Amino acid sequence: MRAFFAVDLPDDLAAPVADAQAAFADAAGLTLVDPEQTHVTLKFLGEIGEGSGVDGGGDGGESGDDDSTPALDDVIAAGERAVETTDVGPFECAVEGFGVFPSLDYVSVVWAGVDAGSEELTALHEALEAETTALGVDPEDHDFTPHVTLARMNDARGKELVQEAVRERDPDIGRFEAETVRLVKSTLTSDGPVYEPVASFGL
Repeated sequence: MRAFFAVDLPDDLAAPVADAQAAFADAAGLTLVDPEQTHVTLKFLGEIGEGSGVDGGGDGGESGDDDSTPALDDVIAAGERAVETTDVGPFECAVEGFGVFPSLDYVSVVWAGVDAGSEELTALHEALEAETTALGVDPEDHDFTPHVTLARMNDARGKELVQEAVRERDPDIGRFEAETVRLVKSTLTSDGPVYEPVASFGL
């Protein structure tokens, strides 16, 4: 299954996220993220084995398509170790401002930044990176930037509108208390990804 570690935004920030997305909602070639599914990705894992940890099901011995795919139970144990070793307790996150990947000249992803809480999120990312790469998960090929993905650009038709919004607007989406890291299963569908929590790790 395709999976990642994340800190979810609370339900009460869905409306402010949608308000922020309205700044570039008319941009052609842009696909908006469901505001109710927004989160800060700490570590994208790619494909991992189903194992026995999904809703108590599975066969307990399945580790994926080949021996290099980490088993779910091992990933869960890695998440537990990472959260424990960072010794990060609940902390406040402030979601504000716009940004893009990889650059304004070539927009692939539009995101909202995280100001307060970025140090704690980075510490969690680094611990998860160390624990999961030890299992064989591919290391990140770019620096970690705490962010909340708002939209993905499929083609450049609406790039100028997005550039204008990023340059001229500085939304204050809101603050929330981060108390839990989740391991999330992501299923790609024609209507967009469907997310299913697999495990939770309290801070």
